Amino acid sequence: MDREQALATMEEHVQVEGLRRHMLAVEAAMRFYADKLGEDVETWGLAGLLHDYDWEIHPTLEAHPAEGAALLRERGCPETVVQAILSHNPAGTGVERERPIDFALMACDEVTGLMIAGTLVRPDKDIRQMKIKSVKKRWKSRIFAAGVDRDEVAEATEEFSRACFDGGLELWEHVQNVLTAMQDAAETLGLDGRLAAETVEPQG
Repeated sequence: MDREQALATMEEHVQVEGLRRHMLAVEAAMRFYADKLGEDVETWGLAGLLHDYDWEIHPTLEAHPAEGAALLRERGCPETVVQAILSHNPAGTGVERERPIDFALMACDEVTGLMIAGTLVRPDKDIRQMKIKSVKKRWKSRIFAAGVDRDEVAEATEEFSRACFDGGLELWEHVQNVLTAMQDAAETLGLDGRLAAETVEPQG
């Protein structure tokens, strides 16, 4: 399975634009870290792009992503990617995180929600203009990006840091890395200012 096939699978099964944006954001972060760690960028990218592909089909933690793994295998998704996806919900799948790709996926998953939410409340709707200080400012506000579990983000970052950086990756460095990856993918994410133009009231 290559990226084109993975993207087609995602678009076939995911209709909600926000979920598509989330998956593309995690893909961008995973590709960033694969490059940083000398891992296979394409393989890591697939894990990010596909990790929630079945959420609209199996919208419970008991079924997702366990029941979605079969289709990924049928379509030729590398087993490394399938296992990484299964490991981002070990309570439902029984698959624990063991390899760098597993820890990276968990660490890159929820945190993207902070950057997406932060961009969407900006008048310019352009993630390229966002600074890390704005994410820090809203970190303790549980109303902002309420679906993002801050404790889970911090714990996943710590696990990723221990597994891949000898404990040297600090939370806000990780957040900055993910923000940078998403800024580089601003056009793909639709967070390049176009949404601001779409919300401008027509004159007349």
